[in-house]
Amino acid sequence: MELRGAKIKQQRNKRAIETGHNRTMVAGAVFAVLFMVLAARVVDLSLFNGHQEPRLVKVETSTEIETTRANILDRNGTLIATSLPTDSLFVDSKAFMATGEDATMTARKLASILPELSLNKAAEKLTSGRRFEYLVRNLTPEQKYQVNLLGIPGLHFQREERRTYPHGPLVAHVLGYTDVDGRGISGVEKSFDQQLLGPDGNLQLSIDVRVQSVVRAALMETIEEFKAIGGAGLVMDIETGELLALVSLPDFDPNDTSTVKGDAGFNRATKGVYEMGSIFKLLNTAMALDAGVVTLRDKFDATKPLKIGRFRINDFHGKKRVLTVPEVLVFSSNIGSAQIALEAGTDLQREYLGRFGLLNTASIEIPEVGAPLLPGNWRKANTMTISYGHGIAVSPLQLTSAIGAVANGGILRQPTLLKTNEADRLPGHRVISEQTSEVMRKLMRLVVLQGSGKNADSKFYRVGGKTGTADKQEGGRYNRRARISSFAGVFPMDNPKYAILAMVDEPVGIKRTFGYATAGWVAAPIAKKIVDRIGPMLGLQPSSGDEQLYQPGDPLFIKVKG
Repeated sequence: MELRGAKIKQQRNKRAIETGHNRTMVAGAVFAVLFMVLAARVVDLSLFNGHQEPRLVKVETSTEIETTRANILDRNGTLIATSLPTDSLFVDSKAFMATGEDATMTARKLASILPELSLNKAAEKLTSGRRFEYLVRNLTPEQKYQVNLLGIPGLHFQREERRTYPHGPLVAHVLGYTDVDGRGISGVEKSFDQQLLGPDGNLQLSIDVRVQSVVRAALMETIEEFKAIGGAGLVMDIETGELLALVSLPDFDPNDTSTVKGDAGFNRATKGVYEMGSIFKLLNTAMALDAGVVTLRDKFDATKPLKIGRFRINDFHGKKRVLTVPEVLVFSSNIGSAQIALEAGTDLQREYLGRFGLLNTASIEIPEVGAPLLPGNWRKANTMTISYGHGIAVSPLQLTSAIGAVANGGILRQPTLLKTNEADRLPGHRVISEQTSEVMRKLMRLVVLQGSGKNADSKFYRVGGKTGTADKQEGGRYNRRARISSFAGVFPMDNPKYAILAMVDEPVGIKRTFGYATAGWVAAPIAKKIVDRIGPMLGLQPSSGDEQLYQPGDPLFIKVKG
């Protein structure tokens, strides 16, 4: 019996051992499976999905982050706007509060690294209870590194892009800028916002940063010398309408949107409209010659002022004699121009100004465009004053395009900021005949050789054009101490290619100019500087050969003295 009992006990122990072994094997297998699942999850989190909260952020903003904004290039392929990867700092406030960290102390630590961070707002966001709150957008690599060193729980980085403008303020008013989320706010950034976000590739402009730099520097030098409040400068290809330069000063740095304030954000070249003064005499003369109202041999009495009601039209430096049509233009006679306009009449004047594109808002690929200011009731007096650029206000862009049409054979081209090829170009439309345009080129050259535009004359390229000085209106009256001084011209006159306009807003006379701040002293020299510097850049050969000198009896002869 004892032997049997021992045997039964031995069998029971054996079964218990087998049962325990089986249970151990099962438990081991379960733990092995759990370990494998845990290891796979760790690999998944660390290598593929990242930590939990950024995964949630990516879902919310995936479209914005995955889309890369296209580059903007100048006409030669120079990069003028691009997007760079950057990081933004955000907080999971629930994770932060779970640690018991002091929000105020944490905000101070962050502010020591991120000076743009508001202490109060940062403390509020750290304790808001939200899983995602931006603290600072677009950190520098050094700032990201310093924040990481703090080791604050709940802080994470979101991968984003930042729009960058390598040339700073150089092309500011053309490019515009974007907001912190990469949306276009002004300039071509706004006009082509969707295209820049799309798959169509880079946007190439007509602007030449070399020419843009020359125009900006020449304009800035003059503004500083004459203590002016601002100015504008343009260079346009008169055969295509492409703008190689469009400058408005003061300007701003699109990399720092805090600089877009007041005057700096206002585009004088396209948005501003001004009474441009005697430059309009080119259009007045072209109209009268083209319509057959006058000939070059016709004469007008400029010996005394013209009366308009209680006002009088005077010449600034009058010859006080009878003037031929060329002399009216070359000597910039208001009296003679007004009489030519009266010969043409109001209806014809309005028709030609419409042809030149001066009665409607200009078409250009940026939203900052100003509408011209026109007489409400176009009377005889308006016809007379408009002939010399008073009583009508247009943008420098509009006037540049119109002067280009006067000189290019009579075709008005729509100005554009996009680089074009021959197949894409709009045909333009004729505003004056080729014959009239040819005569006007000779007259424009005479203005520079013998008239108020002498300071625009270049030793290397023949320039033609016209000065314009106009008092600014303030409170419905003209302020003789505040004026617009401008020069509009074309070069080289033996084969016209480019139109130039330089405008200076409220220059102040200086000792060198004997106290004068008129266009001949202020704006004409800007054109000379620009022509001398950009001619070689654009591959233009210097003008050569003798110029035609007009003798007495020729209708283009100018009697300089007397």
